Amino acid sequence: MRFRLGFEQTMLAVVRSRELLSTIILAVLLYGFYYPAPYAHQTVQGLPIVIVDEEDSVLTRSVIRDLTATREVRLIAIVPNFHAAEMAVRERRADGILLFPDGFTRSLLTGASGGGVGVWVDGAYLLRARDIGVAVTASIAGVAKDRLGPSARSLGIALPFEIVVRPLFNTREGYKDYVFPAVGIIILQQTLLFGSAAFMAQRRERGAWQIDGPGFAGMWLAFTTIGTLAALLYFGLIFWIQDVPRGGNIAIAVLAAPIFAAAVSALGLLLGSLMERGYRAMQILVPTSVPLFFLTGSAWPLESMPHWVAVCAYLSPATAGVHLFVRLNQMGANLDEVAMPLVALIGTAALYGLLSALRISLRQSEISHG
Repeated sequence: MRFRLGFEQTMLAVVRSRELLSTIILAVLLYGFYYPAPYAHQTVQGLPIVIVDEEDSVLTRSVIRDLTATREVRLIAIVPNFHAAEMAVRERRADGILLFPDGFTRSLLTGASGGGVGVWVDGAYLLRARDIGVAVTASIAGVAKDRLGPSARSLGIALPFEIVVRPLFNTREGYKDYVFPAVGIIILQQTLLFGSAAFMAQRRERGAWQIDGPGFAGMWLAFTTIGTLAALLYFGLIFWIQDVPRGGNIAIAVLAAPIFAAAVSALGLLLGSLMERGYRAMQILVPTSVPLFFLTGSAWPLESMPHWVAVCAYLSPATAGVHLFVRLNQMGANLDEVAMPLVALIGTAALYGLLSALRISLRQSEISHG
């Protein structure tokens, strides 16, 4: 089977099969399935933050000292200005910014405006934002009460202070804006994975699953094309209809979509070649949807999972895909800021492409003997 023939026959097989067509073009219902391993640590710990201390007073240093003692956050740096702190968040070295403006203590004692504490968090990761906000609020309230409470009460002054939490991304802080871009990547992966695996399992059931190298390349390209078109549909029309943050860096997202589709379709063909019946693909792979979503780190940070779970999560292309496409589509990241997930995705595409080619492609000697 040559390259063009492999591509055309695969496309025709998908179009003519009601099962494959419905599987690949429709979103898959996610089955409730609790996967406990990511929650072994029970609580979020050590979320990195940076602090801008414009006042540098006894009070602000006390707040910082108390904050570093909490388990929810981890201070990675005290930077001189807000721009440096924002860069730390954009470079993924920190998840939040705490700003003590000049006049913070005076504002607490007099109630003057403009002296509140500013907290900026990455709203694209809801749990992180919430836990950073809670930890900072508790630390400031505790220090302010201990340090300023007696003096303020003796003067008949209340302790007016204001904590402002502003998300850098997902500025509406909506649940749909937070969850749908990540779930969309899982939908893209699982529908393509089910379809390509079922296709290959059906070929194996008929005893026609091994083909020559060009034929396999055409088959792989056919599923990659289908997956790419589905991804572009999501990143464009579906995100627009759903009114979620989108279009941040659409150019790189368009270029990366075929890599994601290639990784998923290669994995599907490889898994399908291991199954003796077509229906096995659905039976085995459908229950993986919910665990794979949790393993992307969207619902629970990868850093808070056991190390072996976090490493294994990257075996699913959706893990790198979520970290890549959410940053591109919703955060407007540039190429440097998505280098790591992009490299991981390219690595999975190369790995699964090689394994599936070795598994499915006939060697020249086998073709000659055939």
